[in-house]
Amino acid sequence: MKKIFIAIIAFTSFLPLRAQRNEIGLMLGTSYYLGDLNPSKQFLLTKPAGGVIYRYVINRRWAVKINGLFGSIAGNDAVSKFNEKRNLSFKSNIFEISSQVELNFLPYMTGNTEKDYFTPYIFAGISVFSFNPKADTNGVWFNLQPLGTEGQGTSMYSDRKPYSLMNVSFPFGLGFKYSVGKNVCIGAEWGLRKTTTDYMDDVSTTYADPVVLAAENTRIAEILADRSIINVGENVNNTGLQRGNSVTKDWYSFAVAFITVKFKTGGKGSCPAYNKHYNFKEYFKKD
Repeated sequence: MKKIFIAIIAFTSFLPLRAQRNEIGLMLGTSYYLGDLNPSKQFLLTKPAGGVIYRYVINRRWAVKINGLFGSIAGNDAVSKFNEKRNLSFKSNIFEISSQVELNFLPYMTGNTEKDYFTPYIFAGISVFSFNPKADTNGVWFNLQPLGTEGQGTSMYSDRKPYSLMNVSFPFGLGFKYSVGKNVCIGAEWGLRKTTTDYMDDVSTTYADPVVLAAENTRIAEILADRSIINVGENVNNTGLQRGNSVTKDWYSFAVAFITVKFKTGGKGSCPAYNKHYNFKEYFKKD
């Protein structure tokens, strides 16, 4: 995770800081999740989200950008109604840093007002994100990962290791840009993130033995691991039964509006060392 995070940050240092081709701005919108507690309903339980964006414009068709986004996600069986009897729920903050490439459908350049001043676009990239699922009992919220609700950390389930709270995801989506005046771009985008974890909701495999959870991972772990709705008088033991679907990984999404401002990096633009080896002037004439 650390290597990928460093790679994303280092990527920006290799971008030629050409005057008038840098944009920085803010994003504001919503975030939500898809996983075991919400397999398919887009925009269910959306939460506020926001962040910052840096975009480097290569030409009228291509741009690269770095995003830093913060939001929250939630899931609830009672709301999604996919498996109401299971009766699980969670919430989690989420922080993402991503590097993405944008492809404009139409020629576009911020600052243009008569032509090439709007375009739909698509984007894709890679990100590093952190999360921390929590659930409550009697109004008290508990971090779920340390509890090992599926038997992680117990002698009986030695093959189940605690999951990482930092993972990689692959963002992709679409958006729209519109140039306002000489230096401002406004727009909106919606992107999904395919993750490499199945534990954003703390749900993945089968129910662990509640006796083992209580003895080795605390009574709270036992309570939050199985909250199934049962009829009065029933005595149900779900040990070994399916709790989640470990075959599919979790997803999350950001849908945001943004505003960016084009800024200069000084003088006529690029570093003399770059100009010595690369003829950027001739390259950017191709725009």
